[in-house]
Amino acid sequence: MKDDLTIRRLQECIKTIDHKNNSNGKYMLKLMEEVGELAEAIRKNKRMGKEKYIKGTIEEELQDVLYYIVCLANINDINLQECIYLKENLNCEKYNRNNMFD
Repeated sequence: MKDDLTIRRLQECIKTIDHKNNSNGKYMLKLMEEVGELAEAIRKNKRMGKEKYIKGTIEEELQDVLYYIVCLANINDINLQECIYLKENLNCEKYNRNNMFD
C-alpha cells in the first residue's frame, strides 16, 4: 500500500500532470459536472465492491470532485492544507467547540 497522502502532496502531484493555467471557469464547470455525477451515484447507491471496480461508483466520483477542487486551488495558488487549518479555527469560534486537529 502507498504511504498516507497529505493534501499538500496531492496538490503537488496534480501540479505535475495538470497544466491548464487560467482555467477557473473550465475547472468550475467540471467540478459542477462531477458533483452531479456524485449525486447520481449516491442516489443509486453505487459502491465499489470487493473486486475494486471503481467506475461509476461513489468512490470514483468523490475522487473526481476532489481532483477538480485541487485543480482550482492550484491555479489560484491556494494552499488547501493551510486553508483547512484556518477554516477549522473559524469553525471552532463559530460553533464554540474544540479544534478537531488538537
